[in-house]
Amino acid sequence: MTRLLDAREALIRSYQDQTAGQRIDERAVPSVSECLAILRLCQEALFPGYFGHRDVTSENLNGLLAGILEALQHKLQDQIVLCGGGAELSWTFVESLPSLRARLLLDAQAALDGDPAATSIEEVILAYPGFLAVTVYRLAHRLVELGLPLLARILSEWAHAQTGADIHPAARIGERFFIDHASGVVIGATTVIGRGVRLYQGVTLGAMSLPRDEHGKVVGGSKRHPTLEDNVTVYANAVVLGGTTVVGEGSVIGGGVLLTR
Repeated sequence: MTRLLDAREALIRSYQDQTAGQRIDERAVPSVSECLAILRLCQEALFPGYFGHRDVTSENLNGLLAGILEALQHKLQDQIVLCGGGAELSWTFVESLPSLRARLLLDAQAALDGDPAATSIEEVILAYPGFLAVTVYRLAHRLVELGLPLLARILSEWAHAQTGADIHPAARIGERFFIDHASGVVIGATTVIGRGVRLYQGVTLGAMSLPRDEHGKVVGGSKRHPTLEDNVTVYANAVVLGGTTVVGEGSVIGGGVLLTR
């Protein structure tokens, strides 16, 4: 018992001496598990019959969808409030789902059209890690647009762990986007990607060395990552770096290439 008490007291002193990394007597932080529950509800709403309820019919659709959206709005509202945001943002997000679904169906079709091994849209939606990464990116990017970067980052880092693709939610990515294999893809925060772009495994769209302030902290705020125009293909393990680097429309970047301008 003495060792238990000693350990407890040592931790309490640590909380008092180092205030970072604890939220005692402060507003709670968002819940990772609740954020993942929100993602699951989004998947149910976006792709009915694929996730969650499997017996969706035209007769029960209205009731099921109303329940899903109500649960989604309530859970999201709770997490938004923990971030200091207005509760109304949860409805704004829910109302974005039809346009997000339209974009995601274009992404799924791009995967089906771009991968000869793909046999159906069902296979892409249920089994492709690249499509899962893009799905989470589209949802997380909408949260960034609504001023909720922490919720967005929780979702995107979960997708990173699940798929191996690290897509910053602040990146701007056009429609019909396809990541093949997904593993090792990195897309930085200020990346701009046009329509119909295809990336293969191991591609990095990253930054060059960045200036630092007098305290050694990296100076942000500028465009640090490249721009890929429409219908660009970047093959495996290519590295494209720098905020002024622009890959022109229809270009093909070979595997293993390093491109800095």
